[in-house]
Amino acid sequence: MNLEQLYQDFSIDYRTEGHKHTRPGWINCECPWCTGNPGFHLGFNISSEHFVCWRCGAKYTIPTIAKLLKVREQEAYKVIKRYGLLISPPRKESPSERLQFTLPSGVEAMKGNHRKYLEGRNFDPDYLEHEWGLLGTGPVSLLDKIDYRFRIVIPFKWDGVQVSFDSRDITGKHPSKYMACPKNRELIPHKEILYGKQSEWKSTGIIVEGPSDVWRFGPKSAATSGIKYTPKQVRLIARTFKRAAICFDGGESQAIIQANALVGDLRFRGCDAFRVDIEGDPGSMNQEEANYLVKQLLK
Repeated sequence: MNLEQLYQDFSIDYRTEGHKHTRPGWINCECPWCTGNPGFHLGFNISSEHFVCWRCGAKYTIPTIAKLLKVREQEAYKVIKRYGLLISPPRKESPSERLQFTLPSGVEAMKGNHRKYLEGRNFDPDYLEHEWGLLGTGPVSLLDKIDYRFRIVIPFKWDGVQVSFDSRDITGKHPSKYMACPKNRELIPHKEILYGKQSEWKSTGIIVEGPSDVWRFGPKSAATSGIKYTPKQVRLIARTFKRAAICFDGGESQAIIQANALVGDLRFRGCDAFRVDIEGDPGSMNQEEANYLVKQLLK
């Protein structure tokens, strides 16, 4: 989205790189949600096209533009479309339907059963807890009447702000291995960003399916949270990486089809993308083997 032009056309005071409240790749203005001392705290990330206030957190795009322009959300959506942001139309919903972001009840530091599960997959629980902030749930854990018991909770952060979470069943009995944050509680939908460490991404990246694949391949990788990637993720990958190795689960026909489709979508956007053939799930690879593969791909 050409937000800078939008700000100019609607006479909204803003700052870009060089101001104390801005960073490279961001456009900042005064946050319409904040109270207290004024300042250019509301940042818009040019690459991933989302808003974050340094004081009060991540913000939805349509309500933010509506508040800045002092118009209704339906009108804000029309304005956004004119300036090039591809986003779903706003639903007719009451403010109560958009809920505050929070983790499920009963979330705490991982216990023995969580650590045993990770060790069984040849991961180091201490390392994952320290580097990725993993947490765990016990026999009672609920959020909006959704049962999250006996799961590893995986925080999703974007620009240093926790915006969502995913969770992994450790019992092997639940029909849903992964259960994400309810959509109406996400600050930024997890399918509009990538799981990983933005600060570690360079010109070449390894694109994988899920968090455990990122844990195995390390911080130069990024996950789409499933093989069904979104247009937002395609744009984000193409803007972030000049070269992208697509490494979805090997041996699964649908995963191969989706990996090939992602390669095509990225090449169309000018990213040098290619598919990497492996056997099975990257997260289940031997760590030494994974390290060797990563080294070869990042040459």
